[in-house]
Amino acid sequence: MFPEYDVIVVGAGHAGCEAAAAAANMGSKVLLITMNMQTIAQMSCNPAMGGIAKGQIVREIDALGGYSGIVSDKSMIQFRMLNKSKGPGMWSPRSQNDRMLFATTWREMLENTPNVDFWQDMVKGLLVSRGTIQGVVTGMGQEIRGKCVVLTNGTFLNGVIHIGEKQFGGGRMGEKGATGLTEQLVEAGFESARLKTGTPPRIDGRSLDYTKMEVQDGDDEVVGFSYLPIERIKAKEQRCCWITYTSQEVHDILKTGFEQSPMYQGRIKGSGPRYCPSIEDKITRFAERERHQLFVEPEGWNTVEIYVNGFSTSLPEDVQYKALKKVPGFENCKFFRPGYAIEYDYFPPTQLKFTLETKLIRNLFFAGQINGTTGYEEAACQGLMAGINASRSANEEEPVVLLRSDAYIGVLIDDLINKGTDEPYRMFTSRAEYRTLLRQDNADLRLTGLGHKIGLASDQRLALMQEKLQKVAEIKSILTDFSIDKEMVNQLLESNGSSLLTEKTRAAKLLLRPGIGLKDLMAAIPGLNDLIGNADPLVLEQVEIQVKYDIYIEKEQELVTKMASLEGLLIPESFNYDKLTAISNEARQKFNKIRPRTLGQASRISGVNPSDVQILMVYMGR
Repeated sequence: MFPEYDVIVVGAGHAGCEAAAAAANMGSKVLLITMNMQTIAQMSCNPAMGGIAKGQIVREIDALGGYSGIVSDKSMIQFRMLNKSKGPGMWSPRSQNDRMLFATTWREMLENTPNVDFWQDMVKGLLVSRGTIQGVVTGMGQEIRGKCVVLTNGTFLNGVIHIGEKQFGGGRMGEKGATGLTEQLVEAGFESARLKTGTPPRIDGRSLDYTKMEVQDGDDEVVGFSYLPIERIKAKEQRCCWITYTSQEVHDILKTGFEQSPMYQGRIKGSGPRYCPSIEDKITRFAERERHQLFVEPEGWNTVEIYVNGFSTSLPEDVQYKALKKVPGFENCKFFRPGYAIEYDYFPPTQLKFTLETKLIRNLFFAGQINGTTGYEEAACQGLMAGINASRSANEEEPVVLLRSDAYIGVLIDDLINKGTDEPYRMFTSRAEYRTLLRQDNADLRLTGLGHKIGLASDQRLALMQEKLQKVAEIKSILTDFSIDKEMVNQLLESNGSSLLTEKTRAAKLLLRPGIGLKDLMAAIPGLNDLIGNADPLVLEQVEIQVKYDIYIEKEQELVTKMASLEGLLIPESFNYDKLTAISNEARQKFNKIRPRTLGQASRISGVNPSDVQILMVYMGR
């Protein structure tokens, strides 16, 4: 009934979809197995993609030839570039998406990808011989042979859903969990553990009073994620979101449910996400705060369903309901479903190679929440890399590994493999020591050449990247040569509080001044505008970033080399970490607990960011 496949992908969430698409587009014969064909690429939690650091990951997936950026652009209902008030290393694209359109678009793209077959069933076991994967066994008893297997089981492995004192099996509300795999892998020598995540209640938007909330509009310019020329939503067509707040009264009502809380009564053993805590976690950990922000997000174009971002909870339904009714705008709210927590198995990722292949079983790969991560974007990029390496392994080709200096994807995988994680891992810009190099705007320049070389990124992508590179170089050359008289710009300089010119200067040099942008110069100097005014706005942005931040980019490239020497730098055994007041509380706790012997070891501790290590280096006199 089934041929032998090059790659079998188990699970069709964000990791599984990217793994299947990548392997197939590289020429491998792929089978994607999912327990429910109707929930392919389901946005299980919030209907959004990207965000701080996550947006960079989506851009990198796209640059390599993955699908997440395209799907996000085609299904977005709002777009925002976050952190624009900061340096370009911090800019992060984020989209609000139509949940159903997102899943439908993903499925359509997979169905239109040659070499991808589908099968609906649960995988209950693996076929292994002499330490090498041979295929999978399904719940209906089929043995399906494959050279490589990628497990992307999400929250389904022995999943248990918690709402107050109620608990029942499931990998997502309304869907059963997956059994059998954890037990077989543990028997084979793998270490497993439990993690917990949660989701907020879904609300009938018709029951809300939006006049009591703050409006949150999208950007005036919709940039999107993909580097391909995709038709995106027009700025004026975007749907708005809203912001409202909890109060002390809301917190007091929530506290009445703590006695029935599965977290506080010990029924949930797994660790929850530190940086996306439940509302009950927030009011406990930040007791001094009188209110917390809630983002009121529409689920799509043609639905009244609302996602209450910031109100993740597993408290009893009646407590959730009573508390939300005290939130401004929610006085008459109607529930579609309550929030819940889900506890599931994962496998500490220190058991993996940098390719995401397991150390114990050859050609078996793990990707996504099975590795302890949280978030669609983190899962998707792991799926992409697992799919790439599974395909290359099936075809006896060399693996592809991204370094920390190559991509946020490289940072994420390096963190997981070297540090492991005992709580759901989430990507932040602070985790990347080279974030000036790893910007969202240059992911194509960094990665599309590699994606094309391995047969994943299309010829069109490569041509677009090369054209962009050429145009950037041409305009930089123009700015280096273009001479500006004081009469042209002194009025502009004066209005920006910048010192006036007394002699001619080059446009590139003037662009180094704070507050002076390329668009400002073009508006003030018609001759310059005539030369470069017709260029793509994203090319002009790239030029400005490269010119303005050239010295910082150069210094960071030097740091790439220097950081390799950390292993030889010993930390005194008696070092007092409590004096490091500038580091995070988490880092201080981990340093005191583990007492690392070298800076290299310190840098790999879960929860310790590169900035924490750099502060430690300063105190050590390095």
